[in-house]
Amino acid sequence: MGTMSEVVTARAPTFEKTPPSQTPLHDNQTALHDKQRQPTDDTPTPTQESYPPLVLESHLQPVEGFGPYFKLIPSSGQLKELQTIIRDRNTLRSDFKFYADRLIRLVVEEGLNQLPYSDCSITTPTGCSYQGLRFVKGNCGVAIVRSGEAMEQGLRSCCRSIRLGKILVESDLETHEARVVYAKFPDDISQRKVLLMYPIMSSGNTVIKAVRVLQEHAVEEQNIILLNLFSTPTAARTITGAFPRMHILTSEVHPVAPNHFGQKYFGTD
Repeated sequence: MGTMSEVVTARAPTFEKTPPSQTPLHDNQTALHDKQRQPTDDTPTPTQESYPPLVLESHLQPVEGFGPYFKLIPSSGQLKELQTIIRDRNTLRSDFKFYADRLIRLVVEEGLNQLPYSDCSITTPTGCSYQGLRFVKGNCGVAIVRSGEAMEQGLRSCCRSIRLGKILVESDLETHEARVVYAKFPDDISQRKVLLMYPIMSSGNTVIKAVRVLQEHAVEEQNIILLNLFSTPTAARTITGAFPRMHILTSEVHPVAPNHFGQKYFGTD
């Protein structure tokens, strides 16, 4: 499996009609060329496993001052509207949840683009050969409870069979120090790419504690992709300073984070 820092531009998918088995040859050179292309008992037929993994070239750009792996989804009218509705204190909970799910889906989709793929060849119902892509197996999601659980359904909607884990991190009311209360992961998480989900980052302390737990389970820093909705500059600097090789994807960096997100989403405000 390639590292997350490797970026290879994937070939555009192409259709080509499978040639008939009895195509006439025009000369000896063509016959020799076709003979060399025919699989023999000693030449294995290409399979999914025989293709090297690759990561699609991303249109996301690093945010200046936060390192090469902290990336921001390009702003658009749709994205700004979703962020506005979520921040508005007058938004009804039903609307809040609906538009939050839309924003989560956008971030999750971009996060999936950061995962490695492999080339594959399939045959369509019309008999055409199609050169496409498949996810390289070995991905999982980990939600930082509780607000991170809001992003689980968005990930499930895109990857319905993906394995999920959870981390519960609480802050001491007096010292504000984060501590891990509960952690449950797939047994082979050290061999997987991890989509770590946490929507709001104000200080970054909770995320740092969660990543430390993943590292204790032998997950490499570069194999973690943090999916986030809103981050403050302070949190961004803290996390990238602690884990400079971890991939971070967010929709907005702003001094004021919507810290009411979890309570509003789950109806406990």
